[in-house]
Amino acid sequence: MKLTIHRGTHEIGGNCVEIATDSTRIILDVGMPLFDGDRKPFDDKVVRGKTVDELLSAGILPNVSGLFSEGLLPNGILLSHAHMDHTGFLPFTRSEIPAYATTGTSKMMSAGAIFARQVEIPRERYRKLVPEKPTRIGDLRVTAFSVDHSVYGSVAFLIEGQGKTVLYSGDLRLHGRKTGMAKTLLAALKDKPVDLLLIEGTLLGGGRSVGVNEYDLEKEIARKVGSSDGLVLASFSPQHVDRLVCFIRAAQRTHRTFVADVYTAYVMYLIQSEVNIPPPTQAEGIRIFYPQHFMSRHESKRKIHDLFLADRITLDEILTEPASHIMLFRTSMLDSDFGGKMPEKTLCLFSRWEGYLEQSEWKQTREKLEVAGGELALMHTSGHAFVDDLKAFVGKVNPTKTVPMHTFEPEALRDHFSNVATFRDGETFEV
Repeated sequence: MKLTIHRGTHEIGGNCVEIATDSTRIILDVGMPLFDGDRKPFDDKVVRGKTVDELLSAGILPNVSGLFSEGLLPNGILLSHAHMDHTGFLPFTRSEIPAYATTGTSKMMSAGAIFARQVEIPRERYRKLVPEKPTRIGDLRVTAFSVDHSVYGSVAFLIEGQGKTVLYSGDLRLHGRKTGMAKTLLAALKDKPVDLLLIEGTLLGGGRSVGVNEYDLEKEIARKVGSSDGLVLASFSPQHVDRLVCFIRAAQRTHRTFVADVYTAYVMYLIQSEVNIPPPTQAEGIRIFYPQHFMSRHESKRKIHDLFLADRITLDEILTEPASHIMLFRTSMLDSDFGGKMPEKTLCLFSRWEGYLEQSEWKQTREKLEVAGGELALMHTSGHAFVDDLKAFVGKVNPTKTVPMHTFEPEALRDHFSNVATFRDGETFEV
């Protein structure tokens, strides 16, 4: 069995891994970079309107034989989760290649495509993966295992073939709401030696050994909301279901109505039969807001528009009693819905990667909050494993060889384990 990390050995995001035997090739993730060569945020506008040949020549697409252009077709693409740094280049891949993912990932990608200019899996290419149920792809046996990450439906992959076993962690953490997922994965590996572990190392080298878990974050959010006597805005990804639960429960604790936007309501609608979460319609304490941005961009999505009309709430209703609501917020609403002016004493809880606060639209939002006597408060914990948890996980897997990826600091893992191997993008090695 041979393995090639085409992108991700020395950067966070853009994962693309190839595993090959004599007769089978699979690709694990086809991610768009998060950063450019100068470690500045990658501008996805550079791929719009470009051909595959242009993107390959520019080094934006990884050069994987048969994946984007000519060559022997891979037998399948496996998507670990719905984040664009793992799925973003799927539309550029050859349409004959099947794409494997969980139903959760497929649903999150579909919602993201409708509301957030993200990508989805074409129906004719989709192959469903059921966690803990092995799937045969050529002469490889692939088993997906649910993992806790900041998007619903995330999995790790156990790949077995030619007498070798590889575990690809995807993105995972141990401090979320679903710690049992890691226990299930580790239990499945108890009597199964792992030859090679591809482990995400997002927080390696950054001094992030420990941090806040989702349950403590929920308490902190509720405390902060309880201290506010104005409107509370919440900024987070609707696909981050753990965080959605945090804000819904914080609203319940503080006797406020949780106001979802249509994107969030649609995510809740898609997963309500699978997750212990209130339905977006006819649920006490939940109302749905239709931002102007949605109305202007999605008039053609009439079925989605009509799903939540019975529970619709207007901004005028919210501002009649601002202290009775927690409202999901995105920066496009500042001008189109709020008229460029924040209500007095508005508290905005920012629950995303804090690097986004350097974007001009968030700087403007913060200024408008300050003018209104309000504030922006960071309420976040990572979607990636803290270093101490990473060490514990790797130790329990106990692989023959550990290869860090999805990190700027792969060598930092050598501080904790002696079996670490690091490679360059495009370098092929035997498992």
